[in-house]
Amino acid sequence: MEQKIRDDPWGFVYKKLQEKEIISQRKIQEVDDSFFEKFGSILKQATQKAALEESTPLAPLKEVEEQDGEKVVTEVSESRSVTRDSDSGNETLLDTDSEPEDPEKVEFYVEAVGWNVDELYLEILYEILHNVGGCDIGCEVGQQAMLTYVQEAFKISNDKHTELLTQAEAKEPPELMLNVEVIEGKDLVSKDPSGLSDPFVTIYLMSNTSHRYNTSVKSGTLNPVWEEHFSLPIPGNLQEDSLCLEVWDFDPAETVKEKMTKIFEVKGVKGLRKLMKEIAITASTGKHDNELIGTANIPLKSIPAGGMVMWLNLSKKSKLRRQGVLKARFNFSSEKNSQVAAQEHRHLLRILLLHELDSSKVAPYWWCGNFSAAAEGVLTQHAAQSGLTQLDNQLAQWAVFCAVTTDHPLSFALFNCLLDKLTKPLQSGLVNEEDVKLFWDGAKKLLPTCFSHIRKLRKKTAGDKTVMKTLREVLKILYKVSALDLPESIDLFPVNLYGWLRDKDDGSKLTIQEVLNQAAIQGASDWFVHILDNNECKDKTEESRLQHLIRVIQLVRSDLQRAVEYFDRVFVEVMSFPYSKTLYGVYEDKIASLVEPEVIQVCKSLKRLRYSEGSTNSVHLAGGINGETGLGAPDVGTEPLAMGTTLFELYLALQRFLTLGQGLNETDWNSYSISKFHGWFFGGVAQWLDIAAYKALTRIEKAVELDNLVPVDSNVKYSSSGVDTLAIFYQIKIFWQQLAWPDVEGCYTFVAKIIDDICRCCVFYSDRMSARVGGAGAAGAAGGAGGAGSPFESRFEVTTEWCVTINNIDYVRQSLPPFVQELDMDAIIRRMCEARSPLEAQRCKETLENVIANAIDTVKNKIVDLLEIMIKKMMPSITRFLIEGAELLHQDCSSMDRVMRYLEANLDTLYQHLNNENFSRTLDIVWEQLGEVLYELIQANLEKEKIATRIRFFRRRYFGKNKVSPNILFFRHRRAKITRYIDPRRMTKSAAAILDAKRRPPSFFSNLHECLKIMIRSFRQDNKDIYESETLKRVEYLLKIHGMETRELIHQYHLERWQEQQAVTEPKMGLLTVRAQFIEDNLKIEIMNARNLMPTDSNGLCDSYVRVGLLPEDTFANVEKPKTQTHSKNLFPLYDEMFLIQLSAEQRRAADALLHLVVKDKDMFSVSNTFVGEAYLHFSEVPATPAPISSLPQMHLPLSRPSNIDGDAMKALESRQGDKQAREFLKKQRQKMPSKQFFSLG
Repeated sequence: MEQKIRDDPWGFVYKKLQEKEIISQRKIQEVDDSFFEKFGSILKQATQKAALEESTPLAPLKEVEEQDGEKVVTEVSESRSVTRDSDSGNETLLDTDSEPEDPEKVEFYVEAVGWNVDELYLEILYEILHNVGGCDIGCEVGQQAMLTYVQEAFKISNDKHTELLTQAEAKEPPELMLNVEVIEGKDLVSKDPSGLSDPFVTIYLMSNTSHRYNTSVKSGTLNPVWEEHFSLPIPGNLQEDSLCLEVWDFDPAETVKEKMTKIFEVKGVKGLRKLMKEIAITASTGKHDNELIGTANIPLKSIPAGGMVMWLNLSKKSKLRRQGVLKARFNFSSEKNSQVAAQEHRHLLRILLLHELDSSKVAPYWWCGNFSAAAEGVLTQHAAQSGLTQLDNQLAQWAVFCAVTTDHPLSFALFNCLLDKLTKPLQSGLVNEEDVKLFWDGAKKLLPTCFSHIRKLRKKTAGDKTVMKTLREVLKILYKVSALDLPESIDLFPVNLYGWLRDKDDGSKLTIQEVLNQAAIQGASDWFVHILDNNECKDKTEESRLQHLIRVIQLVRSDLQRAVEYFDRVFVEVMSFPYSKTLYGVYEDKIASLVEPEVIQVCKSLKRLRYSEGSTNSVHLAGGINGETGLGAPDVGTEPLAMGTTLFELYLALQRFLTLGQGLNETDWNSYSISKFHGWFFGGVAQWLDIAAYKALTRIEKAVELDNLVPVDSNVKYSSSGVDTLAIFYQIKIFWQQLAWPDVEGCYTFVAKIIDDICRCCVFYSDRMSARVGGAGAAGAAGGAGGAGSPFESRFEVTTEWCVTINNIDYVRQSLPPFVQELDMDAIIRRMCEARSPLEAQRCKETLENVIANAIDTVKNKIVDLLEIMIKKMMPSITRFLIEGAELLHQDCSSMDRVMRYLEANLDTLYQHLNNENFSRTLDIVWEQLGEVLYELIQANLEKEKIATRIRFFRRRYFGKNKVSPNILFFRHRRAKITRYIDPRRMTKSAAAILDAKRRPPSFFSNLHECLKIMIRSFRQDNKDIYESETLKRVEYLLKIHGMETRELIHQYHLERWQEQQAVTEPKMGLLTVRAQFIEDNLKIEIMNARNLMPTDSNGLCDSYVRVGLLPEDTFANVEKPKTQTHSKNLFPLYDEMFLIQLSAEQRRAADALLHLVVKDKDMFSVSNTFVGEAYLHFSEVPATPAPISSLPQMHLPLSRPSNIDGDAMKALESRQGDKQAREFLKKQRQKMPSKQFFSLG
């Protein structure tokens, strides 16, 4: 569990804050009015909520209609009246898109036909009376129903209707024509030997068989295509007559010889039989008759008035099987003038359409071209009897529908269908000039409605299927019209209909794509004005102004979100027009102009932190992390927006707005004015970070104050203040992640400040926690762990408060690396490397790493300091128990139990509540400080002996050996002067107390060494043989030295001299060359020569000899000490003498035995010879071999003299002035030294 917490401290903190609401946390938040929660979690939640609201599909937007000077609010989804809604309320009279805001009902049929309405009505009555065709709607409705319908549509009185009907009946029947188009044939029966036919068609009426019409011959095919037109006059008896179509195979006039040449074209046996038959007929009769393939009959009454296209089955009397099919088109026409007929049809169509719309009360944009049966019959009869083609009919519908839709919007799908039919004739030039003008006049009336729909798209319900379908139809109309060639004489976008359009700079005509772009821009501009008009800022405070800006951005982004989710795909698919991108370009410029000055002004109004004079007991930034300053605590409560989140809610709103723009324009979003919006907030962010740092220190101080130093959970070892401190860091991290500062330099600046402030908070927290726990664990009873008879009345006991404090500091320290990692510092450095240079980025990285490393080291040192303070409080008891145990080690078996129990009790508490790292660190400090105390104890013993020696010296000098001091003041002055050599600053209280006690014998140090080894064995970790504390190793060695007997100490001195000899590289006293070997238990040594001996005589020469001795002396007391012959006046003597020394088995195996070679100068007139130098040879360096000694390598031993008295063994011997053996040995060694290099107490 603890490992998981260590791996993810942030997640654990957040979980704990969510699961367990602690009262102290509430009190901590009350200190700064939940400052960090507002800017961290609360702000994040508010941001998520705002993003959700912006992305949620909105209900239909409300719009405003102007009626009689009053504003009436209605829902678009419920509005199905003919009246049109206003846009944003700011249009001029010319800015209407031809949609009057309060249209009046007008009798359009009067306006349409004017003075000749009676003539048109009479013509329609005449056509109804002389109905042509059959099987159509006109026949189903009936003549009387059609008469009644046109009377209602033309609004003719009964008398007038009767009069005109009488006139129509009196007129003669019309002269009609039947138009036949033979289109193609398929699957005709073959009549030629080749398996094919040469078909042609004959057309005639059954009432007039002599008047026949023939098509051209299509040679060699069974699927001919003719596409040929014929007009047949219709007799009076239309209902009984029928049309006959015969398909023949043409047989050309050929001789028998010519027919014989086709033998190779014959296909199959059947073809051969046909060829033979043709040859036989030609040879016998010489005739060449065509052969009938099949016929088809059509009653004229079955042809509808509007015409039809159908496939006819060909049959033959002698054949049961179908002989093929023939496709043909049939329609009726008259000989009326085409222009007059087309004009009449347009007038009729308009009157009937207006009547249909008025009677059906159909909603705007819903009528899709479906007339009633009576209207359909009237229109069909007029078109048929006027001889109008389908193109004429379609152009009439286009012109009328475009004119009517300006006042009563029709379905855009209707116009799309018409455009599908008209596009091809217009592009192929099949339409005359007048009809082309008629088409574009209709387009001029239709396009304003289309562009108005795009401008007012926000009044529709986003995502509604009908709305999306309508938009697609509108865009298809624009696309199809834009694909046609516009005549130069046509002004498609007149000023009186497009007041919002801006002309091009070069004066050229605007294209539909350009007008579409301006329509989208104008719609966005109108909507932005509408947002501002309906969301006015009620008061002028900074808070209200910022809230107003946030609301505007949210509404604008909602509009963009709707455009992206619903409309943009349709615009791109149909028109390849980036609708959302265009809207964004309008909105971002307007928002930048609106928001930038406000934000800059607000950020400038944020004053720098002010500090109230005289307050020095509060933490704050000006005083640094130690909380001491003369400037006082900052008065942040009165700063504008110091506690609010509105400014940064605005920042996040702009951030989301820019993110949307980046998605819409991935390549060029940097060109937007709003792309640099973060720069407006630079001062505000810097101010917030200053306040946040101060608030963090203040909250940390309060958290430490409220901390009861009890773990927050059984699974962890830290208390509430550690969790509260990390919660602050967590909230700051959330704020920074929400900020997502894009500028790399500013990002580095802010992150560097955040890291620096967090590091300072960590150090500050460790300081406060250290001060908090300083007095804990003050005392334990005298009879506690120490048992009865403890020398102290009270002693320090380690409590859980100490452990929790250390764990808290360490927990906060461990949070620094993951905190920096979650700030994504590596990504910032990479961006810095790309923006600047790798060298500069590396310097920035190293700077931050140094800040973090310094903070971590500082906090680690705080932990170490705290542990040292705790251990120092334990040291007096440990030292006293240890000394007592050393004095009574062999007298009282429980002498060591007291110190062991005391250590075990405290270390067990530390082990239970500290983590492994800190516990190991604690043991290090225990042994380190114990080593220091014992070292001071040894030094104090040495100083004690030196003081005693100096006192004896002054007594002998001033008062004689057995005299009492005549002047005690003088003696005290001298004693005080001598004690100045002791530095009390290096000694603990326990060591200082020991200094006043008696001098310790070697047995004391030996026992103390044993006690120390027992402790080390008891508390060593990980089965380590030797503890790794250098101080402890040194102390253990010194205890071993001071615990030796004098003879052992003397030999230790010789071993130190041997070790010094190993380090000599340039011998100044000369060099002695020898060979040595062990032969069983005998030592054989050959003294060969000496080199560069130090001259001792006045003549610059030396009379030298070598004496051989074995050490330690007490071990080799019965062994003779041979010496060589004296070689006079020679600095390079050649001795060449061999000695064999008899040794016992015990002597041969003696540990650390040495061969001592002393070179002396023989003095003829002196009692003693002069010491030149000495060398040592360890028994381990002497080989044990029976080989001849001459075969062994020579050993060159550097000669040396004792150079100083600072060795450990020498100091230990000096401390034993009461030991005669030690005094005599010291005297001999000092005699070997140059007089200037040793200090004699004599």
